[in-house]
Parts: sequence; structure tokens; C-alpha cells
Amino acid sequence: MRDIHSVQRAIQAGELRLEDVLDEYLERIEKKNSDVHAFVTVEADEARKTATRIQKRIDQGTSGRLAGAVVGIKDLICEKGKRTQCASGILEGFESVYDATAVERLKREDALLIGRLNMDEFAMGSSNENSIYGPAKNPHDLSRVPGGSSGGSAAAVAADFCNLTLGSDTGGSIRQPASYCGVVGLKPTYGRVSRHGLIAFASSFDCIGPLSHTVEDAALALSVLAGKDGMDGTSSDHDVPDYPSLMKESGTLRVGVPAEYFGEGLDNEVRERVEAVLSDLESKADVERVAITLPHMKYSIATYYILATAEASSNLARYDGIRYGHRGDIGKVREELARERETIEAAFREGNRSEASLEEALQSVDSPLIRLYKHSRTEGFGDEVKRRIILGTYVLSSGYYDAYYAKAQKVRRLIRQDFEKAFSDVDVIVSPTAPTTAFPLGSAQDDPIQMYLNDIYTTSANLAGICGISVPVGTSKDGLPIGIQFMANRFEEGQLFRAGGRVQELIS
Repeated sequence: MRDIHSVQRAIQAGELRLEDVLDEYLERIEKKNSDVHAFVTVEADEARKTATRIQKRIDQGTSGRLAGAVVGIKDLICEKGKRTQCASGILEGFESVYDATAVERLKREDALLIGRLNMDEFAMGSSNENSIYGPAKNPHDLSRVPGGSSGGSAAAVAADFCNLTLGSDTGGSIRQPASYCGVVGLKPTYGRVSRHGLIAFASSFDCIGPLSHTVEDAALALSVLAGKDGMDGTSSDHDVPDYPSLMKESGTLRVGVPAEYFGEGLDNEVRERVEAVLSDLESKADVERVAITLPHMKYSIATYYILATAEASSNLARYDGIRYGHRGDIGKVREELARERETIEAAFREGNRSEASLEEALQSVDSPLIRLYKHSRTEGFGDEVKRRIILGTYVLSSGYYDAYYAKAQKVRRLIRQDFEKAFSDVDVIVSPTAPTTAFPLGSAQDDPIQMYLNDIYTTSANLAGICGISVPVGTSKDGLPIGIQFMANRFEEGQLFRAGGRVQELIS
């Protein structure tokens, strides 16, 4: 395992060159990626040329803060000239014409980008099984899921294919796979990192964030990624602190422990490991445990899946197969419509119906354009995306908007108020990241409710717009990673790094 800081130290000491580090990663990808399936494309030749340029700047003393970082990018974050398909058939063959702001900022600080990473289609899933590329797999046990939707991003770090990846987190899609794969995963505060160039799932939830080997590397990455962006009206102009130095701040850390996150549904082995870590933090790391309550957390999954699917329904309406991506066969569409018209006309002739009624019946047949939309979207989207589009369209429809969508927005505000109240007494809030360790591939595919419950501890942070981090705390008796989650108030990522750093010191 080569974290960014260790690579940088070795290069500065003359023990390594960046080209050598890259070759190690590319060799490992060549040998193991066919099993793990984390990368969907690897740009080896381009990466080698870039590594040589970055090494020259290192030699000259002019390199950026991320020189030494070898980075994979989730397949829904735009890179100019690279296929950006969101693991979906509807965007078949699409190449981005610009870099996302997050990608621009990585390149500006000499990060070395090497390829695109697997994911659940349009970031909709908790297992990385909803992918046109096929599922990514957990490097700790190839029969298990890596989590989702940033499953490829977590698996790539865990398999040591690179030392940093970018993922996206809409309801836990960075933190949950980080927990399953035993790596660090950070969801920043909403607005902390620009969403420009992130293909939207749910615009009021989506966040770009890093996955890494260490808390220090996540802090370094956020120092580069964070900050106001004129291309994203939701990005914040809060000052960007020196996150790596904040994680070293001493003093008592007040950790809120909500009963709601340690109740029914939590695997006993996960519970025991998280509680053991909390006890060690209290006795060895200047941590004060504070019992708190978050009374509206029981509504978080229902609230999230109403609001997020509503936004998905709106965002994904733009994919029609006309301007780019998958398009249905117009010849088949015309043949299908001609057969339907012939069937209607034959039925009317047999029934001696009037010409006026025949015309009225024929008008009910789709136009070629409408039918082409239907074919393109039916063929292009996978089952889970279709499920969420249907759910979202339903909760936004006339007669149901007030009963579901409007009510869910009110509950979202109550959840945010719960956190605001809690953070008046504590620095961070702790929970397991996920209720179980990584589950077997295919075991939850036919049970969407069970799949959604994997996000039970993570969705509330997205609903409230706060930040969260998952840090590995060991493994189960089966050797599967377990993660602990810390959440902090808006723009208080420094508190996450303080908490995560103390856990890391205990576990190492």
C-alpha cells in the first residue's frame, strides 16, 4: 500500500520516481482488474507521459500539492475527451467535452489521472451490481459486493490500483463502499466541493468526495477540491482551511452517540467492533462520549427515497436518445407503428365503424418521435434507474405531490434541525457506517427494500447537508472490513479529520 504522503516522501528522498510508482499500479491493474473490475478504462500511455511531466516539475521544485497522487475517477465525473457513461446504456459512446471543476483542480495540483471507475448506473445502487459494465467486486472477498454506488472507487483503492479516487455521495455512495472495502471515504458538506461536471442524480444531495488509504490523504485531497466555483451556483464561498493541520489539533473531542443508530437491524459483530473503538477512544484518545437523540432519524430512508427519486425523475428526463447516447431503431419504430395502425384499421373494417371514430382511434397511436423516445429510454436505462424514475414521477404527480414530496421536504427540515440541536453540544456524531459487512453478490438484487436499507446510517447526512467520513476499524471474523462513521456540522470537516485521525492512530 502506497498512500500519497509516503509516495511523496520517497520521491523527495530520491528513493522512487513517479514513473516507477505508476508502473507498479499499472502492473497490478493488468494482473488483478479482470477479477475486481474496478476500472472500466485505463489510460496507460497518456498516464506515462503525464507522469514524466510531473516528475520534471518535482525535480525542479515546482510541483503541486498532489504530485505523487495516482487517481481514478468515477464514471459520472466529466473528463475532457474521455468516455463518461455513468455505467449506463443511455449514454453509450458519450465523451465529455470539458473537465469537471474537481478534475481541473486535481490536474492543477499535479495529480496523475489514470482511468475511469465502475459504479452503479447513474449512482443508483448500494452494491455496484447495477452497471452496464458488470459488477465491481470486493478485493477482500471476490464473492462479495464492494458497496455502491462508488463501488469501483472504493475497490480500486482497496486493491491498491491507485492511492486516491474520486466518488460521489448522494445518500452514502462514498461512505458505504469505503466501509465495505476497508478504506477512508469522505462526503464533504453540500456546497464544499463544486458539482460542475458531475452528472446529476439528485441535485440537492449530490457531493463529490475522495476515497483514500488514510485520513491524511483525504484531508489533503479536500484542501485541493474545496472552494467556490463560479460554474456552480450551489458551491460555497466559505474559506478553505488547511485540513491536514486541523486533523492534528489536540484537545477533548466531544462525540455524540445517538441511540437511534445502534438499535434494531445492526449486525452484532459490527456493533461490538464500533463500541469497542468508542471505548478505546474514550480511554486513550481524549474523547468524551455524550448520549444524544436524533428523533426523526427513523424517517430518513423514506424521506430520502421520496426526494432523491423525485429529483432523479426530473434530472434524467433530459436523456432522450436524440442528441447523444443510445437511440432506438427508427426503422423498427416505424414498422411497429404501421402494424398498430393496420390492426386498428382492420378492427374498424370488421366492425363497420365510422371514419370519424377510426380517425379518433388512430390519433391515440404515438407519433414516431414519442415512440422513439420510449424505445430509447426503455432500452437505455437499467431496471433500478427505471424503478427510481417511476417512483419519482409518481411522488411528483398531481394528487400525490402534497402527500409525499411536500411532506418529505418538511421532514427533511426536521432532520436537519435534529442535527443542529445535537451539534450545539457535541463536535461530531458517531455511528456504524453500514449495518452489516459486505454482502454476497446477487443476494439482495431481488429485494430493493433490503438494498435501500444499506444506507440507513448514511442518508441523514445528505438530507441535512452536513459532512461525514467513514474510517476502517478492523475486520469481522470472516475477514470483511468494518467502518465507523463520523458526522460533523456544515463546513466542519476539520472535526471529522480530528476524529478519524484518532481512530487511525488507535487501529494502526
